[in-house]
Amino acid sequence: MRVRIIHPTIRPQSKKRVCAYARVSTGSELQGESLENQITYYENLIKSNPEYEYIEVFADRGITGTTDNRPEFQKMIEAARAGEIDLIITKSISRFARNTAIMLETVRELKELDVEVEFQKENIKTLSGDGELMLTILSSFAEEESKNISQNTKWSMKKKFKRGELVINTKLFLGYDKDEFEDLVVNREEAKIVHRIFTDYLAGKGAFTIAKELNDEGVPTIKGGKWQESTLLQILRNEKYKGDAHLQKYYTPDYLMHRTYKNNGEVDSYYIEGNHPPIISNEMWERVQEEIVRRAEEKGNVEGDRDKYAKRYPLTGMLYCSKCGFPLRRRTWNSKHSCRKIVWQCSNYIRNGKASCSGTKVDDEIVSSLNIEEETIIEEVLKDGKKHYIYTSKNEKLEPCREPRTAEKENGSILQSVNRPIRTVIQL
Repeated sequence: MRVRIIHPTIRPQSKKRVCAYARVSTGSELQGESLENQITYYENLIKSNPEYEYIEVFADRGITGTTDNRPEFQKMIEAARAGEIDLIITKSISRFARNTAIMLETVRELKELDVEVEFQKENIKTLSGDGELMLTILSSFAEEESKNISQNTKWSMKKKFKRGELVINTKLFLGYDKDEFEDLVVNREEAKIVHRIFTDYLAGKGAFTIAKELNDEGVPTIKGGKWQESTLLQILRNEKYKGDAHLQKYYTPDYLMHRTYKNNGEVDSYYIEGNHPPIISNEMWERVQEEIVRRAEEKGNVEGDRDKYAKRYPLTGMLYCSKCGFPLRRRTWNSKHSCRKIVWQCSNYIRNGKASCSGTKVDDEIVSSLNIEEETIIEEVLKDGKKHYIYTSKNEKLEPCREPRTAEKENGSILQSVNRPIRTVIQL
């Protein structure tokens, strides 16, 4: 009998595919330098470990950790879902996420994908036995810390407002710069544009006409884009051009809701007269306000009926064009004929034509059957020769994916898709 010994085969240990996540909450120069240092540190840490295969350092700049709407963070999660990552290293729980719900949901998903997250400061590894328990406790502390920071910031801002100190970004504010003492000073070239807008309006021109003329002449906006009627009206109503300042016109109600709302008396606001050098005289500014009201009354849009007019139909202000971001307007086609049809169409296309937007259009019968309860972006998609509609929430917060349901029009020409995966959409 012959016996042959089969020795065990020693297979080489595969390297862990490792990435890191870093984040700073503001875009300041100091924090920018901190982020670069973090990126360098993690790159060296991973590459120096012979058991690790370096993937990437994902880094978000100037984004809070209470939201999951972070480009690099989402890119990292997508890479994990694609099976490209085994381990994520991050400094602390607060760097990864300050929202407990987001933290646990993300970590649990990664755990199901067999992807571990290592929090250096807390010395927690999520695939360990007690990892999730410790994570739940400590992430709650991180969320409470974020809440305290938000409350302290609001308190600080309120004190500044009471002292009459402005918090204004002049890069988004036409007509003014800031001097070395952070006081507003007139930018003479931009001030000429502001003065022209007020003068033209009092001469009888409408905001739409003024915007068109400025665009035709190539006059740049403060952001470098095109002039819009709404932008002109904002300038005409802005009290800062007569030297006053109304502080806290808008507010953020919750530290987890990174959306601002118009202040209609929910919180204190502060009005400062003669705060800075005016561009427009008080008399001219008042005449413009009277003219705005007069023109609105001529159109039947008086102040008392504004809310009623704005919500004339249940879907008014709820539907938006996916191509340009403008709201859809309810229109009646062929009103005097038997083929009468009600549609919702892009207001930018209606007012400015194809040069501004190729337009989005959807039948009122279709969209009214969906029970839409939040601001929704409507996208037209052609598939198999049929027109489909994709409905996307305009809110920043992502929602879980759900199975789509379909409703087909009687003639079979339009197949609509609803409850599609919610995608991140920029609020214009």
